[in-house]
Amino acid sequence: MKRHLRNLKTLVKPYFRQIVLASVFLLILTVIEMAFPAIIRQVIDVGLKGGDQRFLIVAAGLILGLGLIKALVNFREQYLTEWIAHHVAYDLRNRLYNHIQRLSFQYHDHMPTGQLISRVIEDVRSLQSFAGHGLVELARIVILLVGIGILLFSRDPVLAAIAISPLIPMVLLTTDFGKRVGRLFLAVDNTLGELSSILQENVVGVQVVRAFAQEKYETDRFDQTNRKLFDRQITVVREWAKVMPSTIFLVTLGTILILWFGGQMAIRGEITVGELVAFNSYMLLLANPAQQLAWLVNAAGEAYAGLQRTFEILETEPDIQSPPNPIPCPVFRGEIQFERVSFRYKQSERPILRDINLKIEPNQRVAIIGATGSGKTTLVNLIPRFYDVSEGVVKIDGMDIRQMDLPSLRRQIGIVLQTSLLFSTTIRENLAYGRPDASEEEIIAAAKAAQAHEFILELPQGYDTVVGERGVTLSGGQRQRIAIGRALLMNPRILILDDSTSSVDTHTEHLIQKALSTLMEGRTTLIIAQRLSTVKKADLILVMDQGRIVEQGTHHQLLALDGLYRQIYDLQLKNQEELEDDLLTQPIDLSRVNFRSRNSLE
Repeated sequence: MKRHLRNLKTLVKPYFRQIVLASVFLLILTVIEMAFPAIIRQVIDVGLKGGDQRFLIVAAGLILGLGLIKALVNFREQYLTEWIAHHVAYDLRNRLYNHIQRLSFQYHDHMPTGQLISRVIEDVRSLQSFAGHGLVELARIVILLVGIGILLFSRDPVLAAIAISPLIPMVLLTTDFGKRVGRLFLAVDNTLGELSSILQENVVGVQVVRAFAQEKYETDRFDQTNRKLFDRQITVVREWAKVMPSTIFLVTLGTILILWFGGQMAIRGEITVGELVAFNSYMLLLANPAQQLAWLVNAAGEAYAGLQRTFEILETEPDIQSPPNPIPCPVFRGEIQFERVSFRYKQSERPILRDINLKIEPNQRVAIIGATGSGKTTLVNLIPRFYDVSEGVVKIDGMDIRQMDLPSLRRQIGIVLQTSLLFSTTIRENLAYGRPDASEEEIIAAAKAAQAHEFILELPQGYDTVVGERGVTLSGGQRQRIAIGRALLMNPRILILDDSTSSVDTHTEHLIQKALSTLMEGRTTLIIAQRLSTVKKADLILVMDQGRIVEQGTHHQLLALDGLYRQIYDLQLKNQEELEDDLLTQPIDLSRVNFRSRNSLE
């Protein structure tokens, strides 16, 4: 509890001056509200009972003046309070988003996307709601309770004790409810995150759902989680409904006790009628806030759950980050070295890579092949530190990459993934994503090198065409060529191509390879490939099996070894070579092509 209060303090600390000013406004409002019953008491005892009309006029003017002041101060207080709440929410959303950008791939591997979305949006919203209206009302109730209690006991302790007595069980009820509601709302928020995850997965995978006619299954899955969310929300409502009527009854009971005992005291002349009315007015002044107390505790519980969930993210330290005193990265020569490298994912005993020893020379082109799960992608992911080695060390130009400044390391590594992700913005902005300051000429040159310029010009707005979410308005080959152009525009010293030509046809791949042959000059290139046209031109071919490099050499050297590479070549690549030579030297006649399912090396 103390830890979360400290977390809340860090959120509101930048707005200390505004909070103090809002507190002053709140105090003024409370004093004005508490002044009205005292004025009414004087109106009854002096103005009406004493027949002093002049006093009545003065009292009416005083009430009018205080009402105008209250309206003005109330406007400023509400505006300032909401201003603080929105700024806190703005800061928190930015902090969460920035922190999520720095969290490691291993964190994202296990955290559902829907949970992250729910925490950044829904949990921050609940905090904002309470930090605005809820927190002010809670402070107002506390001030009123203390202030009115002091006033009542100073006038008549006996009647004050009778009037205040119903508030004691009300406070106990709301306190007990407050202890339980935080846990209940935490369950609600976690279920809401599950629902967001299902929705996000369904929207992203809508084509798969339709293709397999699984609409009913997905609807049922969503309904089950939605029902769980509904049940947990109803549990909160049920608990709240138990408290709310009790608070209303107890406030009403306080008014009845004042009228009964106070009325008898007024008849006996122990107090004046004005004092009786003032006592009752003070209780009525507490009535509305007291009735809202259960709602406020409910809102506080929701905000507390949101605070827990948001700071659960913020307190998660990135597994991979720059060291305290990072080594500035010079322009790389491009030498990459793996020394006794092993890797396993957290909470997994099975190693993905085992005892990798490898040296890649600057400007060397390295192709990596192997069966699914052999560790090809994991191997190249260690170079930009998407993951850190479990054992051993990865070096670039003789320096341990864990000692380097992380952003400067990654700025010199260009990556084209197997599945190209484009952002829902223009093609120009997607191409320049790694270099926002790139000139128009550089963007077009990169597009031409990636064989994308011609099809871009055929689009409705050319380079200003918005590609839609994840680039869905483009074909797979078009998306891949833009992704290649995006990497090339960075002019990286190290280039990683993760099966980057798998989504293009053979003829387009030939054109891209021709452009890449020139552009690969002067940079170290690692290529995860499944097509022979890419593999055979490499300076070095790595054959991986079960997390180890079992063979390495050139195409002809590996064929001469008569090992695993020779088996792959004879079973899959030899026929592919013949087909590719045929397609590249003759016009494409679809009637002559035998479309067989190809066993992927991935």
